[in-house]
Amino acid sequence: MAPLRLGSTAPDFQAETSNGKISFHEYIGDSWAVLFSHPDDFTPVCTTELGAFAKLEPEFTKRNVKLIGLSANGTESHKAWIKDIDEVTGSTLSFPIIADPERKVATLYDMLDFQDASNVDNKGLQLTIRSVFIIDPKKKVRLIITYPASVGRNSAEVLRVVDALQTGDKHRVATGINWIPGDDAIVPVTISNEEAKELFPNFRIIKPYLRLTPLDLSEK
Repeated sequence: MAPLRLGSTAPDFQAETSNGKISFHEYIGDSWAVLFSHPDDFTPVCTTELGAFAKLEPEFTKRNVKLIGLSANGTESHKAWIKDIDEVTGSTLSFPIIADPERKVATLYDMLDFQDASNVDNKGLQLTIRSVFIIDPKKKVRLIITYPASVGRNSAEVLRVVDALQTGDKHRVATGINWIPGDDAIVPVTISNEEAKELFPNFRIIKPYLRLTPLDLSEK
């Protein structure tokens, strides 16, 4: 199977989750999705991560984004662990966590850990790394980030990237370093100055290759 790249169609699959059985594409529907894996239930870094994503879920929902987690643990483990996550982090975790003990989905999305010999289960089988896939309503992969098992993610950064991707799609712009909503955006080099005057009346030229424009994010 060809490796997943930006622009690939996200593979569909059926799986058991902490919220029941799902078909992935059906679960996404007309929404965006963030599919992210963690190495193991009842572990410290993963507990902090899942709690952070749960706390930010209302912000993802506002952006029409569905969250879904994954690890090689079973559904009963997930359900029991969610109670710990909520207790420890003060969250209310409601999004599904995929149970993937046979590593079928993890293999499909290349999530298994082949560099950390300690990230294995009690049978010596590789566990998952901390993968993040942002998938759009057309089921296209728009972002892939991979973290090692020992490094926790930044949930706010995942939300920021969603904002950047959705803003780029809507306004035909690029976004610079550390961009957040409200910052000026970048006029892509594929847009001429003449067209930019129509699209972005208030754009300004810093260099011929660097043009900035404010955005009216209230536009529908």
